[in-house]
Amino acid sequence: MPLVPILMPQLGESIAEATIMHLLVKPGDSVQEDQEVFEVETNKAVMAVTVSCGGVVKNLCVCEGETVPVGAVMGVIEATAEEVERCGATTLDESAAAAPAAPTAPATVPAAADGAHFRTEGEYREGSAGTIETEGRGLPVPARLRGAHYLSPRIRARMDELSITEADLAYIIGTGANGRITIEDFENFMNYVDGWPSRPASPMRRSVASSMQRTWRRPIASAGRPIYMAPILLHRRNHPRKPGVTLYFLRALALALAEAPECAGYMVGGRILTPRHIDLGVAVQVADGVMVPVLRRVNERTLTELVDEYNSVVEQARNRKLDPTYVGGGIATVSNFGGFGLTFASPMPLPSESLILGVGSVQKTPVWSDEVECFIPVEQANIVASFDHRVVDGGDIGRLLLRIAYFLEHPEVL
Repeated sequence: MPLVPILMPQLGESIAEATIMHLLVKPGDSVQEDQEVFEVETNKAVMAVTVSCGGVVKNLCVCEGETVPVGAVMGVIEATAEEVERCGATTLDESAAAAPAAPTAPATVPAAADGAHFRTEGEYREGSAGTIETEGRGLPVPARLRGAHYLSPRIRARMDELSITEADLAYIIGTGANGRITIEDFENFMNYVDGWPSRPASPMRRSVASSMQRTWRRPIASAGRPIYMAPILLHRRNHPRKPGVTLYFLRALALALAEAPECAGYMVGGRILTPRHIDLGVAVQVADGVMVPVLRRVNERTLTELVDEYNSVVEQARNRKLDPTYVGGGIATVSNFGGFGLTFASPMPLPSESLILGVGSVQKTPVWSDEVECFIPVEQANIVASFDHRVVDGGDIGRLLLRIAYFLEHPEVL
């Protein structure tokens, strides 16, 4: 009958070994797929090791108290051919599976001469014991760990060589154990895309891509609400300087953040940094990307005082000749995507910021009026705040948006 190994799984990205706490089965016991058979302890937690298919425990290769490296054979299950096929389990050869019934030292791959866990040189191949082995004797990785995500050092070296990121590989369906991407999958994919029409990504596009990937590592959430635009539009028509609409939102956000600066806090380790100044960026669309000039201490200057500087920095950004004074250091950004006809979106904050305010296009919307007891047309726009949920919660952002709406509906205070 086919013999299936019980392997020490990769229990975390930085976990190289675990200690056997309890043996939950013994030789001769019948087990089912995904049944817990060992309880192990890592330097982070106590976890259970399960079997990849049902059968009978033939022998165990470890005992309680032993420390076992990732990928080591901990025991062997005797299963039917039908069960192995149903579960997709990796089997051992009879000769490779011959192990004493009594507990002995774990069967592991010899350590590399230099003590390294991983090596980047050498060819990678599927091992008969259900692990990925290297000619450089690197640390084995379990071949059947559900939900595991593993890219070999060789693939990562090729990714670095070609400036490929993990996000670029989302298209690939791996053919390795448990759907893992193999070096053949990677090379086949690169050969495949070479035949597609393409253009080099500009430095600006690559910079935007890098920023958004770093932002996405955080738990970003979004919340929004409509605001009345008539007060802003009327105020602007009567204002001698005709401030840009986005400037109204910059100023309203600045005043709201001056009251609740924690909404633009930044988490570092176990601390949340509170902004020292209300310096706000404004997203400006340029060829093949976005530039974000930053206006300083926006809460300390009035709308009229900011008009000239705002117009100047927006023009500089559009020409991609931004004065260094306006580069970086912002705590939040305003992005007016309404200029592109969008009514709602989820903007992404910069990696150095925890908050961005998006502004949608103005729409005439029927709103019920209790005064005249009928629907009346009202000019509205949606505002959306995307934020780092580690720093603030939805209630905090809701109150912030409420204050922003108040300032926008009373533009005389701006």
